Amino acid sequence: MLEITFDSVEAIGFAAAILTTVAFIPQVVQVIKTSSVEGLSLLTYIIFVIGVFLWFLYGLKIGSLSMIIANAITVILALIIIYHIIKEKFNL
Repeated sequence: MLEITFDSVEAIGFAAAILTTVAFIPQVVQVIKTSSVEGLSLLTYIIFVIGVFLWFLYGLKIGSLSMIIANAITVILALIIIYHIIKEKFNL
């Protein structure tokens, strides 16, 4: 069963999670507003999503709420970019 803990170390994790997740938002907003994915690599984003998803699973395993929330949100944001890259590059 998943046991979530919250202590001072987890507070540092939340601070890091907020900063790294929020830092990703401007890229998503720019892609949505401009519909341009010029210069973005599909392979890079696929590898990135796999890595972030593994961090999400790791967060579940160790019960780190900051890792779970941040990585779940980041996977969603990155998947939005992947959708736009595929849509643009394959004219869908």
